Amino acid sequence: MSTTSSSQRAGYALFIIGVLFFIFGFVTWLNGTLIQYLKLVCQLKTDVQAFLVTSAFYMAYFFLALPSAFILQKTGYKNGMALGLLVMALGALLFIPAANARSFPLFLVGLFIQASGLSLLQTASNPYVSVLGPIDSAAQRMSIMGICNKMAGGVAPLILSALVLGNAAIIDKQLQTTTDPHLRETLLTELAGRIQPMYIVMTVVLALLALMIRLSKLPEIQSTEDATGDAVDRSSVLQYPYLLLGVVCILVYVGAEVLVGDYIGPFGRAEGMSLGETGHFTTYPMIAMLVGYITGIITIPKYLSQQAALKICAISGLVFTIGVLTTHGYIAIGFITLLGLSNSLMWPAIWPLALNGLGRFTKIGSALLIMGIVGGALLPQCYAWLKDVQHVPNGLAYCGCLFPCYAYILYYALAGHKAGRRKAKVVPLSSRA
Repeated sequence: MSTTSSSQRAGYALFIIGVLFFIFGFVTWLNGTLIQYLKLVCQLKTDVQAFLVTSAFYMAYFFLALPSAFILQKTGYKNGMALGLLVMALGALLFIPAANARSFPLFLVGLFIQASGLSLLQTASNPYVSVLGPIDSAAQRMSIMGICNKMAGGVAPLILSALVLGNAAIIDKQLQTTTDPHLRETLLTELAGRIQPMYIVMTVVLALLALMIRLSKLPEIQSTEDATGDAVDRSSVLQYPYLLLGVVCILVYVGAEVLVGDYIGPFGRAEGMSLGETGHFTTYPMIAMLVGYITGIITIPKYLSQQAALKICAISGLVFTIGVLTTHGYIAIGFITLLGLSNSLMWPAIWPLALNGLGRFTKIGSALLIMGIVGGALLPQCYAWLKDVQHVPNGLAYCGCLFPCYAYILYYALAGHKAGRRKAKVVPLSSRA
């Protein structure tokens, strides 16, 4: 009876965390459509400005990862998750006055606050999933969470695009041709107001979820601070080269994933495609990532080790990047979509390789890896700088950012994860939202 009861509690907890991972994906993958929407509504002149959307969002992970670990020590995992949802609700609420004023800085503040709440949720949920069952089946649970995340990532751009980018191409053309300031103001005000109902609903939903999590019977988990693995004879987390190289690997991976998922739309715009058409492009890599997650559930570890999966994904990423570089238009968009497949198994493969054997340093190691998510802020700005400032051709600028990332990930799969390691056994520990 106790075994059945324990399984039911674990199933209940996984359902709750699955809902949270869906929220992660929904909020995160709105950015691709927001970039194009805010560039029009706020009349931004360059992509360097528009790409501050992801810079503001992903910089929050860099600044909030370590504080999040401290907050969780004080609040516990369940209350920390509830607090993270409330912070996200506050960020969503700021979109209302930002839309009224058409204030790009206020939009950026709202995005930063949303991502701050997500940072707390990520820091809590990744280790939480890993302990809700046998450690040798953690990778399967992580892949299921990844499916929840990427399902939301596929749906979110479609919803936002339908709500805010309907006939946006016509409005864009009118704005480019009209000289009437009153008409321009009317068009921009109407377009800005479209986003408000969605973020009002999002605020309410996030606040209700926070209350549900706070009142739920979600079991608390105990952190492990024992001196296991190599931690028995190392005095600092900085004495783990494979972890530090793993942080860099997470940084370049997230940068590549964001460039593929959020910037497939701007890439298409630079290729001459319409705003209405490119608004839903983010959905395509998300679908490819879903296929990758399902493949991972079936093949890892029965047929394929996580290390081998990372190597295969990195090699395919290099091949598909070359495909983007050597083609144009819809064929290039197809290769970017396939990069979603390459990205799918990287996060769950990098985490266990980077964290295995840290023992009492596992928590701080996890926080350092979360900080690596800042790559999502850096790589898009590199792409925008090359394209808009240095006037590098669109495809070359895009692939010039992606190719070194996949090359480094391949290095980490082949050799980097072994640097300074004394234990060979690898245990799956975490997965990205």
